[in-house]
Amino acid sequence: MENFTLYNSVLLEKHLNAREGEEKLGEKVTLLNSFEELEEHEAKYVIFGIPEDIGVQGNHGKKGTEKAWESFLGTFLNVQANEYNSPENCILLGEVNCQAFTQEAEIILAQRENPLEKLGELVNKIDMIGAEVVEKIISAGKIPIIIGGGHNNAYGNIKGTSKAINRHINVVNIDAHTDLRTCDYRHSGNGFSYAKQEDFLNYYSIVGLHKNYTPQYIFDLMNNDKTIDFTLFEEYLHLNPLEKLVKLKKAFDFARNHFGLEIDCDAIQNFSSSAMGPTGFSVNDIRSFLKLARKEDVLYLHLCEASPDKSPLIGKALSYFVSDFIRPLD
Repeated sequence: MENFTLYNSVLLEKHLNAREGEEKLGEKVTLLNSFEELEEHEAKYVIFGIPEDIGVQGNHGKKGTEKAWESFLGTFLNVQANEYNSPENCILLGEVNCQAFTQEAEIILAQRENPLEKLGELVNKIDMIGAEVVEKIISAGKIPIIIGGGHNNAYGNIKGTSKAINRHINVVNIDAHTDLRTCDYRHSGNGFSYAKQEDFLNYYSIVGLHKNYTPQYIFDLMNNDKTIDFTLFEEYLHLNPLEKLVKLKKAFDFARNHFGLEIDCDAIQNFSSSAMGPTGFSVNDIRSFLKLARKEDVLYLHLCEASPDKSPLIGKALSYFVSDFIRPLD
């Protein structure tokens, strides 16, 4: 497939820290030679990355999300393969090739001639690749785990899933923002708007929305659309862990227990991300949310907006999220 790199053992070696007497996930994880091999393997989950920050910059955000995928690999591949972590349950597919797009984005920004719209055209191209990969994975009966990248990639996830199952889908988005901005050009703030407009997205539930960063026109839009539900982060502030899970379950129920799961790292307190904030869910909250999600019919998982430059712990946090999600139910 054009603009996608399938991983092999040579590409993995630079991330592996092998130790005698130990087995790491990176030494045991399944790799493929072609997309056609997807259906031949029993693994339930397929992991791939979209290392870009073009959509974030197109939304007036800060660079850095392109590095989250490599940061994740450096930790995830060195997780111990033991009785609690089963590498046979996942396939490490590879990554969308974003280098040429990133170089073009740098030229666009340097020239300063209608840069945002031109960045949007690049996001459209990445959308197409991401959607095709997701469609192939779901058509093979697997669950994609996508590591971004910006939240612009939600659109490709939703479109690819919708095309694979031949109907619109529902989504739960744990996020400080709605990403329902106007459909003027593609960027990280309007992936769900475009998915709605093109009828790939039906029921949409936002969990942990911040009052301070949601414009009134979006509140008006949500209040007048029965297919959109939201809970404010302030509603979670004084809840204990069990009460948070009960509240989250209502969001899952709104999405008909059959949904794509989006987790924007901007929703996590003091987490190095494109829109890092001093308030939000804890890392342990997100881990608990993922444990609950494993009991639902989740179509895909997307982790996005992490920006590891500000913290060496980001790759480890993403690794915990993924290993929690793919781990068999207790």
